[in-house]
Amino acid sequence: MKPVEIHTPLDQQTIKNLESGTMVALSGTIYTARDRAHQEFQKLLEAGKPLPFDPSGQVLYYAGPSPTPRGKVIGAVGPTTSYRMDPFTGLMLEAGIRGFIGKGKRSQQVREQLVQWGGVYFATFGGAAAFLHTRVVSSRLIAFPHLGPEAVYMLEVADFPIIVVNDIYNGDLYESAISG
Repeated sequence: MKPVEIHTPLDQQTIKNLESGTMVALSGTIYTARDRAHQEFQKLLEAGKPLPFDPSGQVLYYAGPSPTPRGKVIGAVGPTTSYRMDPFTGLMLEAGIRGFIGKGKRSQQVREQLVQWGGVYFATFGGAAAFLHTRVVSSRLIAFPHLGPEAVYMLEVADFPIIVVNDIYNGDLYESAISG
């Protein structure tokens, strides 16, 4: 099955066309953000300050790149467990983020927030960080350098392999796979 090709930023028509179980090849700009970066985002938003990038229609990748080897664009960049970002998801959706990439299940509350705000949760392949870095065309540190590998990086990706787990129709790939 050939993946659906989509580009960032995500618009509502693209999101409406994505259903749980759809394989996707994502191209464009995405932003890395793990636990500590989300805490920094929350502080900024609660203080009425902007995020370090325009969040409108953007995608957050729950990842912290390893050090970049000489001559490479980025080091290994695999997904981290997503549920740790659940407490921040509503805030990120309200700010304008429309897509999230990670691994593992999301809470019922996050699934409801995705429906409410028009967002989508994608998973990518855990344990494949060395492969995933080959889909990164460029990488640039843009915020919170004091966080080390949990700093925010702007990545340009080409044909980044993801699958829709949770969609705006309350679909859940993990539940449907279990129930058969």
